[in-house]
Amino acid sequence: MQTIFDLWQIAKKDLLEFRRDRLRLITFFIMPIFMMIMVGFIFPNQNSIKNISIGVVNQDNQSVSQGLVESIIDLKLSGDNPAFVVKDYSNIEAIKDGIKKQEISGGLFIPSDFSTKIAQSEQTEVTVVEDQSNPQISQMVNQVLVKIIDGFSGQLGQQKINQILVGRASANTSAQSIMAPIQAKLIGIIPGNPNYFEFVAPGIMAMIVMTAVLTGLAASISREKEQGTLDGILISPINRLAIILGKALSQSIRGLIQGAIVLLLAFFLFGVTVHGSLLLVALLLILGIFSFVGLGILVSAIATEQETATQLLFMFQFPMLFLSGVFFPILMMPSIMQKIAHVIPLTYAITALRKVMVLGAGFGAVRTEFLILLIFGVVTLTISVPVFKRVITK
Repeated sequence: MQTIFDLWQIAKKDLLEFRRDRLRLITFFIMPIFMMIMVGFIFPNQNSIKNISIGVVNQDNQSVSQGLVESIIDLKLSGDNPAFVVKDYSNIEAIKDGIKKQEISGGLFIPSDFSTKIAQSEQTEVTVVEDQSNPQISQMVNQVLVKIIDGFSGQLGQQKINQILVGRASANTSAQSIMAPIQAKLIGIIPGNPNYFEFVAPGIMAMIVMTAVLTGLAASISREKEQGTLDGILISPINRLAIILGKALSQSIRGLIQGAIVLLLAFFLFGVTVHGSLLLVALLLILGIFSFVGLGILVSAIATEQETATQLLFMFQFPMLFLSGVFFPILMMPSIMQKIAHVIPLTYAITALRKVMVLGAGFGAVRTEFLILLIFGVVTLTISVPVFKRVITK
């Protein structure tokens, strides 16, 4: 009985201490509610696509090719929402550049002799350009585009059969040109066919590096607060800013080492190929770390205990895991979740890394993400450093 009584007293003491920390208490109740609501709304209610941007190059620009483009524009798979938002491009290289910049999620190239070949009862070919950085979206887009092309081709074939029946077809008309006057050819912008892991690898690398820095920095400062060793550092003749930045640098180095380990494992165990510059990959990782340092300092400043810091960070990290596109394409999420995803800096780090690693993009294609990460880092550091200084001097 004494053991049970003592056990209850220990549990009671811990619960009372837990209740006194208001920040920990608030996160304790908010976190499960927030997680269930967020996860419940992340995943789409149906598998059809809507409002997916694709590029179209129509060098033929005759009534037949325009009919094919209109078939794509008019397609609706989800209520009144169009399946595709069509953007015009001048040539196939412009489409590839648009995919690298993630302006579009695929493209269609119609050659200049498209209508001529059909009129002469010859088989013609259109080219579907796929976005290899996003295999899930790409597969859906490719399947739908090919079905539209096959359906349109079938309609033209029916017209040819009708011409034969009334004796108006050319003598050179072949069975193949009648049954399938249009053929779709799939091409990528890089060699080979990237697998799902190549889509996931940049996201995993960014997630591990950013969260390692975020967690490590907050836990390190909170732990030193609890142990009292931070007071010893503060009374030493060291600038407060140097203390903050020194800890940030330590965690950043550790994060980069972890990122390098992930990249090497991706190379040697899973056959991942980096089609872009390794230097640019490293630069994006450093910038991603920089964007998270301020957030880590801010959490460690407002959290009085290590457990509270851990709870706060988990509430940040768990949504980022799902919303930033690590495993699940952002384009397949409901629109409200897509808007939230574009507020998270990790989203931009992952998008930039995918562009470089999977599509071989250069700095010009990731300039926007680079700028957003830089601005986020500067803003959070500008806020967090004064807050941290004020808290530790109390």
